[in-house]
Amino acid sequence: MKKLGFAALTFAFFATLAHADDYLSPTEERVRLSLGVIRTSNTTDLQLDSSTGVAGTPISAENQLGLDPSDYEPKFQAMVRVQERHRLRFDFFELDRSGSTTITEPIIFRDVILLPGDPAYSTLNLSTFSITYEYSFFHTEKYEVAATIGVTETDISARARVTTSTRHIDQSEDQAGPFPTGGIDATYVFSKRWYVDGRAQYMHLSYNNLSGSLGYGEFDVLYRLRENISFALGYNIVRANLESSQTTQGGYFDFTSKGPEVFVRVAF
Repeated sequence: MKKLGFAALTFAFFATLAHADDYLSPTEERVRLSLGVIRTSNTTDLQLDSSTGVAGTPISAENQLGLDPSDYEPKFQAMVRVQERHRLRFDFFELDRSGSTTITEPIIFRDVILLPGDPAYSTLNLSTFSITYEYSFFHTEKYEVAATIGVTETDISARARVTTSTRHIDQSEDQAGPFPTGGIDATYVFSKRWYVDGRAQYMHLSYNNLSGSLGYGEFDVLYRLRENISFALGYNIVRANLESSQTTQGGYFDFTSKGPEVFVRVAF
């Protein structure tokens, strides 16, 4: 909530500065700040092998660990146009979930075994922060199409705990690092009031018995209430996958978060 509050204050500050006598085309805007909320629908499948190479149990975090399959998360995005065809975009996404359940079948979770009857408390957090460079190879007042290349700092952490009078388990797993992505970003202007934005980014990499992929997709319809203020309704999807065949840290993580979004955009 503190992060959302800070973003709201920043948004309000720039909104007071935003003014214009004429409606600039969205393809000519120099700065954009977008703040809103995403109604996420989440699916998480994972398997964490033991450090001795014993295969972990494939599990659905929502079904077997009690994580909430849906949530509301803040949306924050900023864009700065450096020159007519050159832009920088900044995106932040965070999804923190927790759940509690009673284990119904044995689960190998890295170096611990969750047994039937265990009261398990689990958390699973994902955060991404992206910096993307965009080059507009088509650019007019009516439409803009840009090739993009970016770097996303990704942090994935999972934790399972059991506390009873006879059993005390606390196992956590964390993976973090930068991940490059490439893609495309497009804007089409229907009129002074209406325009659409869409983008897609994806990359798959393999190295040293590790392979991973990261993908984003977003499509928004925007209505310009005033010269510098737009309201948007859209759809957002984030997909992350990590697989490891390393002896001491084998397993996989497959995550998808998708759903509708609404936000307000200030641009000038």
